[in-house]
Amino acid sequence: MPEVVHAFTADAMGDHDAVGIAELIRDGTVHPKEVVAAAIARARAVEPTINAIVCERFEQALADADHPSSGFFWGIPMFFKDMVDVAGMPTHNGSAAFEHTRIKTKSDPIVEQILAQGFINLGKSTMPEFGFTCSTEFPRAYRPDTTNPWNSGHSAGGSSGGAGALVAAGVVPIAHSADGGGSTRIPAACCGAVGLKATNARILYGALSKGAPSGITMEGVITRSVRDTAYFYAEAEKHYRNPKLDPIGLVTSPVQRRLNVAVVDESIGNRRPDSVTQRELEKTAALLESLGHSVKWIKPPVPEQFVHDFIDTWALGAMLVHRFGPLAFRGMDRSKVTDLTRYLSSTMTAKKLISRPKVAKRMAGYRQHMEDQFTELDIDVILSPTLAHAAIKLGEMGMDLPGRVVFERMQEWAIFTPVANASGGPALTLPMGHDEVNNLPVGMLFWARHGQDRLLLELAYELEAAAPWRTIF
Repeated sequence: MPEVVHAFTADAMGDHDAVGIAELIRDGTVHPKEVVAAAIARARAVEPTINAIVCERFEQALADADHPSSGFFWGIPMFFKDMVDVAGMPTHNGSAAFEHTRIKTKSDPIVEQILAQGFINLGKSTMPEFGFTCSTEFPRAYRPDTTNPWNSGHSAGGSSGGAGALVAAGVVPIAHSADGGGSTRIPAACCGAVGLKATNARILYGALSKGAPSGITMEGVITRSVRDTAYFYAEAEKHYRNPKLDPIGLVTSPVQRRLNVAVVDESIGNRRPDSVTQRELEKTAALLESLGHSVKWIKPPVPEQFVHDFIDTWALGAMLVHRFGPLAFRGMDRSKVTDLTRYLSSTMTAKKLISRPKVAKRMAGYRQHMEDQFTELDIDVILSPTLAHAAIKLGEMGMDLPGRVVFERMQEWAIFTPVANASGGPALTLPMGHDEVNNLPVGMLFWARHGQDRLLLELAYELEAAAPWRTIF
């Protein structure tokens, strides 16, 4: 039988989401220090199995809990993905190349935007090297792989795998993530959680995300409830709101109007989900119809060229950090990067670099392409699986494998998520299904027009109420 690992228990956190715990803190039922202590105890209980924490600041977090904050989420513990700079902590970017990196003296803007909400930082969560792969695995000589709490023989996904594992296991109700090709949505789908890749530039950036080619990476969070995600973005807008986007505001109720939903069950190159995922997709489509929404099935909404352009953009990021990383990152030892990073870097040939302006122009054009698709097809939302199948077994994308092998396997699994990164529009994964044989969640992905994050959250509230997701305990 698969090993299930979780830390839910009758302590100060119970099985509440972040909003629920915040309410308990405000009415005096629990004190932030009790909540932080409970999270620390939970982390210590499951970390030997899930391997999701890079470094911790437990004692400092307990001290922080004694200092009141005006933020809505005062006293709620959380972890930051190990790709953002947090003052007083090192940043490893998931790589042995930063094993001896220095302690940071300044926090990234996204960290400040999150901490302004009252969250208490417990530490850094795991990610694969530079987020270049969608499974949080590492060279054996560096550190153990991050495991899936639902089935410890399988991956927690990536690249925000540590965040997904910590939330699913009940260590914290919410954790910081970032998504450059699915890196919030993939671990959320693998771990049975909620993951929104918001409209690009909706919130502030970390340094690594801001430097991503074509602006494809977006910071975010992984949660266990729709309302936690909704409240997070509403509170984040109080610290910073992009004036070029309509605000999301606080979303607290289901969508009222009936929507036109298009369903996609194949990606470019006729790649299709496995039978379990296909079954869960059809069940989700049937649920939408039963709720009064209009559903029709469509072909992939992007051209064949998209795959090549996205891969070239991805490879450019690898080339920049591999060849020029030591110039940008003090203390980086480029000799220790993984074979995947080396392989991706090697594919960025001189010919591809010369054609890069054309690729960048096409990448910028995918936003309008997707807007045109929504208009021409007369649809409000697109539904697809988040992944081709549930979480892979650990080792299938192991970082000791040849980089080419890992790269090819990623292309067969993460076949739906990158479109929203290129188009810039919001995309939300919800744990709508389950693989009974392997006891693994199956995520469904909902895409909307640029700026329509609110619509996705409203739809998510309706689906959460109509078909509550399975719990791990």
